[in-house]
Formats: sequence, C-alpha cells, structure tokens
Amino acid sequence: MNVLEIRNLCKSYSGFYLDHLNLTLPSGCIMGLIGENGAGKSTTIKLILDLIKRDKGSITVLGKDNKTHFRLTKEDIGVVMDEVGISACLNARQVGRIMKYTYRNWDDAAYLGYLRTLSIPEKKPFKAFSRGMKMKLGIAIALSHHPKLLLLDEATAGLDPVVRDEILNIFSEFTRDESHAILISSHIVSDLEKICDYIAFLHKGKLLLCEEKDFLKEQYVIVHCTAEELRQIVPSAIRGIKENAYGAEAIVQKSKVPVGMSTVPVDIEQLFISMVKEDCLQ
Repeated sequence: MNVLEIRNLCKSYSGFYLDHLNLTLPSGCIMGLIGENGAGKSTTIKLILDLIKRDKGSITVLGKDNKTHFRLTKEDIGVVMDEVGISACLNARQVGRIMKYTYRNWDDAAYLGYLRTLSIPEKKPFKAFSRGMKMKLGIAIALSHHPKLLLLDEATAGLDPVVRDEILNIFSEFTRDESHAILISSHIVSDLEKICDYIAFLHKGKLLLCEEKDFLKEQYVIVHCTAEELRQIVPSAIRGIKENAYGAEAIVQKSKVPVGMSTVPVDIEQLFISMVKEDCLQ
C-alpha cells in the first residue's frame, strides 16, 4: 500500500510555481525531500495537510483524498513544521493534557517517555525553550498519538549532532512497522542519507528526480581525471564537472565510465548540487 500519492500537483504564487509534482511514498519507507530555500518543500507539506489550496492535481493520504477526508486522516498524521506552534506560556506537561483532548489515540505514557528520552523539561515554559528544544517537543507530540504517517519539515534543524542521531534512530524505529511511513525535508542532507529509502530532489518548484537512495548511489560515481580523459566520457552521462589546473572531477553515470578509469562513490549532496547546477544551465 502507498501511504501517500501525489499526482500532477500544482500551486502558483507570485514568483513561484510548483510544477506538476508527482510523488509516491510506499508504506514502511522514509522519503527525504531535498531542495534549497524556496524550492517548494514546505509548500508541498502544507498542500498535503490542506493548509493551502492546490491549483491542480490530487493528493491521496492513507488511501483517502486529503480534501474530502482530512478530518478522518488527521488522527493518523504526525506533523512537525519548521515552527512549532505552541502557546508561549505552556509547559510540556500542560501541552500533554491539551493534546489528550485533541487526539483520540493520545498516549500519555508514550508522551512522557519521549520527554524523558529527549531530555525535554516538563515544567519549563515553552517561551524559554531553545529552537532545538522546541523541535524536540514537536517531535514528541507528533509521535505520541500513534500516527501512521509523519510529515516533518526541517525537524532536525537546531539540534546538536548527538540529539539528531537519537531522533534519526526514533524515526527508523517508527518505520519498522510496515504500515508507517515518513516524509521528511531537511537541509542536513547527511541526515537524510542515513535513514531514507527514497530521495526526491526539488528545485524551483520542479521535481528533478525521485529514486531509491541505494539506486542513486549505485548509478552515479565520481571520476577524477585529466581533461583529456574527460573527453573520453559521453557528455550525456556527465551530471556535473569541476575543473582546475590539475584536472577534473566529474559526476558520471557508472555504466558509462570508460574501462580502466578509477572512480569513487558519490554522496547524495554532491549529486543534488550537480543536478541543480545542470538544471540552471539549461
């Protein structure tokens, strides 16, 4: 079953156009949404949540249209946006009592467990929280009503590396249940590379690609070569080039690399940057 299906989704603002976006997120999987500021990541998540109205296309969440059945499906969606919207005067204990009346499946024991795991102070007012602490509280809330889909917009932003690693482990554990899935956007591409099954590249409202992470890493490699060796590679197989006085570094389709030419693995961030530069030149 697909937890999320987006078909030909369009949204137009002044100076921005989300251009016929198509994404499919299977159950049991994590999809990372990568893109620069203004690429359309937050817009996509808001459209899924029906917080803004789409111009065209369809969004199906857990088998139901997100417009006509959103009140039913919101119980099954955990959300962490880049700004956690909680009243400044409330503390974590008070937030839990409020959420108990917001979600039918709210689990007090799970919530208190996440507060302890994430070292979130229970009686400190939200206004005194750091950005990282606010994000941790948002994650605790999102997980504590037993959702099937997590929508996370920059959910690891502002967290130190140790806490980010703890959070990523929680997300990985969440998708051990084959009925669960996560869509997560982040500027920290290394985080997405650790946990994601699928990677989607957004650039200026356009989907550059959406593929299995392992397939991407198998399909492309980095070649360090001389300018003369570079000319031996089919131009259409090259995704990006950096040249200097000593030679060239190119991201190339692995199957098109000439026999005998040495290669090293490519990481997702390098691939994304090269594809964005290539798109800008077209």
